[in-house]
Amino acid sequence: MSPRTVRRYMPTGCAPRDRTRSQSWSTFVRNHASVVLACDFFVVITATFRVLYVFVVLEVGTRRIRHWNVTDHPTGEWTAQQFRMVMSGDEPHRFLIHDHDSIYSAKVDRTIAAMGLAILKTPVRSPQANAFCERAIGTIRRECLDWMMPFHADHLRCVLQHWVGHYNRGRPHSSLGPGIPDPADPSPVASGHRICEGNRVAVRSILGGLHHEYRLERRVA
Repeated sequence: MSPRTVRRYMPTGCAPRDRTRSQSWSTFVRNHASVVLACDFFVVITATFRVLYVFVVLEVGTRRIRHWNVTDHPTGEWTAQQFRMVMSGDEPHRFLIHDHDSIYSAKVDRTIAAMGLAILKTPVRSPQANAFCERAIGTIRRECLDWMMPFHADHLRCVLQHWVGHYNRGRPHSSLGPGIPDPADPSPVASGHRICEGNRVAVRSILGGLHHEYRLERRVA
């Protein structure tokens, strides 16, 4: 069927939607990234087939994992307490993105709103609307948890403690330039493709050699 035939039978009473009146969801998130937090849960199965839940809060602008925690029984009160641990009152954050999971009850949302955050709920069955947090969770799985199986909750916390430190302060993110969400003290800079005299490459092993961090440091005389 040709486009001309299709237009002949299209209703003419409704004017086309004016997309210039409001910005899209992705544009809004990008424009306000510096004041947006995103959060989500994901599931981890232990070596004894126990189900654990990991809660993650991400700063969209910096890609920094601001907070995380592990529980075997997430409740509304537990979730609200996680936000109390994140928000101290001095942060510039204005928005929080979360989905329609039942864990985010009206009481939890009221607690979040009392902290000065406007809640942005993603559409139902649209994980792409929380793409930044989903991407961080995917990175945790692909580069960490897919390579090891925790024995219990404490073991998982120990693994994530090392991994989140690497993610925030040692792992380059291409979306940042590439850059690091929470860079450590600046190290000496190489000149071109050569290491400046008096410096050497230092290597730090992460999670028993699963990953490595490299930096320049001054040679000890």
